[in-house]
Amino acid sequence: MGPEFFIFAAVGFFAQIVDGALGMAYGVVSSTMLLAFGVPPAAASASVHAAEMFTTAASATSHVSHRNVNWRLFWRLAPAGILGGILGTYVLTAIDGAVLRPFVTIYLGLLGIYILFRAFRIRGAYKDPRTRIVLPLGVAGGFVDAAGGGGWGPIVTSSLIGSGGAPRYVVGTVNTVEFFVTTAVSIAFVTALLTGHWEEADGIERHIWSVAGLVVGGVLAAPLAGFVVRMIPAQRLMMLVGGLVMALACFQTWQLLS
Repeated sequence: MGPEFFIFAAVGFFAQIVDGALGMAYGVVSSTMLLAFGVPPAAASASVHAAEMFTTAASATSHVSHRNVNWRLFWRLAPAGILGGILGTYVLTAIDGAVLRPFVTIYLGLLGIYILFRAFRIRGAYKDPRTRIVLPLGVAGGFVDAAGGGGWGPIVTSSLIGSGGAPRYVVGTVNTVEFFVTTAVSIAFVTALLTGHWEEADGIERHIWSVAGLVVGGVLAAPLAGFVVRMIPAQRLMMLVGGLVMALACFQTWQLLS
């Protein structure tokens, strides 16, 4: 067990606290850290999704127990997210998923501004997101999440809140669906590896302690997610989501320009 285990355990803990409370950031933060340690993009995405199978299971359990899940939204979002995640996996194992990052960054920046506008201007006008928004959004979120090593929460959570969804139930539902999306993506990575469609997978076992750290830190933090979302007022939660989306967009812009 090397020092990277404890580093990534701390990263996993704090990333999961943010992800569980705001519905985003675990994948983005964890992938960014792995890439900074020299892990190839496809291996980083596979590693993060392997860790998320454990953290999202714990987080989903917490949200369900605290009644933060809109089950009508869940059954519309889950199939679309799984489909998008599988498509994104096979794209990433064939080409460099980094080509998507500039478009996602622009989208997030504009969406963050819109969410903050709604947080300050709209009081209590929440509604159930429409199916014509949920289905394509789920496919896009799953695709970008797999191809970019993270992005399900920033895209899906922020978009649903931006369209008028109640923050508490959007965060709880999106986090619960994420378990099934993550599981599907992980299975797709394993399938690509076993069938020879992932030629850059050699050496992924060298990062086992980093992934273990992400799992341990994330699982320890995940049970707090449902409680945090339930206690934070909707308007304040909306402001936090908008601020985080803009921060992620600014960070990714800095990365692209550096």
